[in-house]
Amino acid sequence: MLHRIKTLAALAFLCLAPTAMAGGKSDDAPVISFHIETEATDNPKMTFPLQVGGQLRYFRLLSEVSSRDIAAFGPFPDNLGGDTYGVALQLKPSPARRLAAVTAVSQGKWLVARVNGLPRDAVIIDKEIDDGYLIIWKGITLQEINTYDKMAPRIGAKDDKKKKND
Repeated sequence: MLHRIKTLAALAFLCLAPTAMAGGKSDDAPVISFHIETEATDNPKMTFPLQVGGQLRYFRLLSEVSSRDIAAFGPFPDNLGGDTYGVALQLKPSPARRLAAVTAVSQGKWLVARVNGLPRDAVIIDKEIDDGYLIIWKGITLQEINTYDKMAPRIGAKDDKKKKND
């Protein structure tokens, strides 16, 4: 009897898992993450190296901020003169407080932005980021903006305004 209950539970999980995991989000949605610089001596399984500012630097593999922390976004043309953009990201309240705390103690360190695992931009933290906004200054494609439009509202858009595609 116990074996049959376990089998039924496993079957129910397998049937419901795809719908629960989909959550209405697009599979090709850009994954945005921000990573704080750390020491080269930290656990190599918990860091990744990146050439930034003319030096090889190491960053925490676990992100400080990720796509799920973003409340709204606003794209703008970057200064590279090509077909790429920058994007302002408005954080949800709790992640905004977390970012303020992390940046308050990380001044002088680099913060790297990655989109779909690829580095796009990096800045030196020169003060606490306490306004709840992060900026990726360059390297965002129009396709990534169009995809993100389906996931999050534009900064300043009314919350009750739904996308026609949804």
